[in-house]
Amino acid sequence: MSKITRITIQKKNHDRYNIYLDDGNGEYYGFSVSQDLLVQHMLRKGLELDVETIEQLKRDDGLHQFYTLSLHFLSYRMRSRHEITEYLQKKGASQDQIKEIIERLQKEGYIDDRAFSEMFVRSRMSTTGKGPLLIKKELIEKGIDPQLADEALQIYDEHTQLKKAFKWAEKKLNSGDKKSIRQKTQSLQHTLLQKGFSGSVIQRVLEEVAGKVQQENQEWEALVFQGEKVLHRYKRKASGYELKQKVKGALYRKGFSVDGIERFIEEYEEEF
Repeated sequence: MSKITRITIQKKNHDRYNIYLDDGNGEYYGFSVSQDLLVQHMLRKGLELDVETIEQLKRDDGLHQFYTLSLHFLSYRMRSRHEITEYLQKKGASQDQIKEIIERLQKEGYIDDRAFSEMFVRSRMSTTGKGPLLIKKELIEKGIDPQLADEALQIYDEHTQLKKAFKWAEKKLNSGDKKSIRQKTQSLQHTLLQKGFSGSVIQRVLEEVAGKVQQENQEWEALVFQGEKVLHRYKRKASGYELKQKVKGALYRKGFSVDGIERFIEEYEEEF
């Protein structure tokens, strides 16, 4: 048996205490514990401890330290069971310790893979342009069961997917590069696949884009036809800046867009 001779607060961590013992051969440092364990086991000066109790206190304290680290890790954001397991492994916890801590955290509501998955999906939906397939891949990488990931992704409905996919389409088609419409469409398809959108969503977006491109081409052909007529008519009476303004005004009155008119003026610059 050993008797507790002193209990002192650690200088660098005031939540931990050093326990000094005497087994009959003089005082020596025995072990340290958290404040919680100190109170829980009613450790005090003069209390006698056998070897088995001392070893159990050491095991309990080690477990408590890893549990506290887990809570700190969880304080930044929700974590999956797999993330906590990996974190504890890196910190040096044994498999038995990890199992016990995970069970306790689940019981106390700190770990809930279903709630984590739903939170993760909502976060990705609101902060990124990623599609559901890519988000599912990320969930699986975090140790989430594929079926549970699919259930969480029910939040990400088709309407929201299309809305995000069309944003990518707008970005690609309105880019200032000199690629053809076909090249831009192929690039868009590749981007949407990379971002994790389903084939059905991609198909709908491409069909919409094709229809829009066809409409824009028809409008441009009409603008060129009318523009050339107006240019030919006003060219007899004006030139330079005055001619440009007359052509712009005439085309605007015919209902053509400002962007389209500016494009016509730019492409027919040599005629002014």
